[in-house]
Amino acid sequence: MSNVSEFRIEPATESDIPLILSFIKGLAQYEGLSHEVVATEDDLRESLFGQQASTEAVIGYSATEPVGLAVFFQNYSTFLGRSGIYLEDLFVLPEWRGRGLGRALLGYVAHIAVTRGCGRLEWSVLDRNEPAIRFYRALGASPVNEWTIYRLTGEALERLSGEFNLAK
Repeated sequence: MSNVSEFRIEPATESDIPLILSFIKGLAQYEGLSHEVVATEDDLRESLFGQQASTEAVIGYSATEPVGLAVFFQNYSTFLGRSGIYLEDLFVLPEWRGRGLGRALLGYVAHIAVTRGCGRLEWSVLDRNEPAIRFYRALGASPVNEWTIYRLTGEALERLSGEFNLAK
């Protein structure tokens, strides 16, 4: 097992876009969801580095080798009256798992949340991802069992959007 201090974590740069997309595809493969990845390098460039960038990414390295990724964005809690951070993706290459990089990446994002005065750090995990669930519980995270995530995508999103014309 490696020591967390052996890793370095740096904010992603625009030149990291191909690497980020490869990590996203690796995560999707691990989760059995490869068929759902439609993101392109251009999509990532716009959302991470474009004029209205809303998302951030950090990359974990062992020496010069990129071995992990965290993607996150700011959200808001009306109950807390404070911003929070939502961790969209946490991914470590399979051969690097169990060495402390996942903990380091999550700790890095937690530090950003605390530094920014955020009230919480949240993320989702597939119910079937037992290794991740054990990892998160070992960190002291607890599931929010009373809530179910709902999602609008594709035609349903377009249909609802079509009911409103904001340019009236």
